[in-house]
Amino acid sequence: MRYKMYDEMMEQPESLQKTFQSEFETLNKVSDMIPDAGKVYLIGCGSSISTCYSVRDAIRMSSTNIDIEVYTGYEFYYNKKLVENENSIAIFTSQSGETADTLASLRRANEFGIHTVSISNEPESSMIKEAKTPIITRCETETAILGTKTYITQLACLYQILFKASDYENKNELLAELADMPKMLEKLLLLTEDDNKALAEEFKDEDIFYCVGSGPNFGLAYKLAMTMLMEGAIKHACPEYSAEFRHGLIERVEKDVPIIILRSGFESDEITDKAIEFSQNLELKSIIYELEDYASVDKLLSPFILVIPLEWFVYYLAHFNGEDPGATRHIGKVRY
Repeated sequence: MRYKMYDEMMEQPESLQKTFQSEFETLNKVSDMIPDAGKVYLIGCGSSISTCYSVRDAIRMSSTNIDIEVYTGYEFYYNKKLVENENSIAIFTSQSGETADTLASLRRANEFGIHTVSISNEPESSMIKEAKTPIITRCETETAILGTKTYITQLACLYQILFKASDYENKNELLAELADMPKMLEKLLLLTEDDNKALAEEFKDEDIFYCVGSGPNFGLAYKLAMTMLMEGAIKHACPEYSAEFRHGLIERVEKDVPIIILRSGFESDEITDKAIEFSQNLELKSIIYELEDYASVDKLLSPFILVIPLEWFVYYLAHFNGEDPGATRHIGKVRY
């Protein structure tokens, strides 16, 4: 059986290409504002906040000239440190543009005179209409709850904005690889399906997965656990920074416990390697996704690459458990 998510995954390269073509000028306008801003806030929920975590950590690993803070929607809304007309930029990410938490925070930022930017997939949404600078991802409608093409386009928009404004010494090369990402994704979608389908069949009876990553891979580990495994495959999951492995999780890991580890050769992956070694010594069911197995790109672009095999893994994990990976049970029923 083929679910709607399958088509949406295959549409990722085209969606990214269309987004770059239509929004590139606006992305660069926002980028030009950043050097004069004292602070950049990134706000989102669920899959959208995972893109914020990834780009924040990528910038922090490469550059020191941009002050970034990440908030979930209501955390930003209740932030008591906002200052009237403060010199900052707030970038809001949302697939629908109607996420209640994020929309409330956008309105609060507007009240404080902060320059607001919205990245959303719905041209007529409240967030697009109410932001001072709207950016529309060109994905058409996306129905799969865990987010595929909206994730990849949101992430690309944030990378383009922030890395263009950064002092990263290899930023020109990184931005060139980002522009070439649609072609890379197209190849990865074709090359990684079969292996991850087999892996999903092997792990279909597992009920809980620990997801570990360092640097920008933590954002992807967060997405993997919070929206892909829990929402898409209906599996229990927990994300952790690699450096937090030895605090708490180390007491829970034992023989045959599944752990998914994302590794890209970051300097901080020295700690990831210790987690891998410990897990292997205890005979955990370790699933290790290595950037170098899939592409030769700037390591900071790792989430763009590793998300593709992970999408296939989750897609088939849901399928082998009789679940539609794009369906929901309770999301949308709870209103705050």
